[in-house]
Amino acid sequence: MARGWESKSVESQQDDARAKGPAGPAPSPEEIARRQRAESIQLALADTTAQLQAACRPVHKDMLRQRVTALEALLAGLAAPPDGRRG
Repeated sequence: MARGWESKSVESQQDDARAKGPAGPAPSPEEIARRQRAESIQLALADTTAQLQAACRPVHKDMLRQRVTALEALLAGLAAPPDGRRG
């Protein structure tokens, strides 16, 4: 019985979300691609950080630290709008 009530609650939340609609204008294809790239880089960064915590050899740790630095730089570059505006 609790499961049925829970699914009704989820259904209600989904209906509310559909009724609200999008909050602003639809993102451009470039914005969608940028967001997907940022999510991909964030996942790679999380994976690399986990590998770094488990690494034992100093050379491997150095390589992983360099990768973390490079991924953070890529992510920072994606955070800035391409036309130079802040938004």
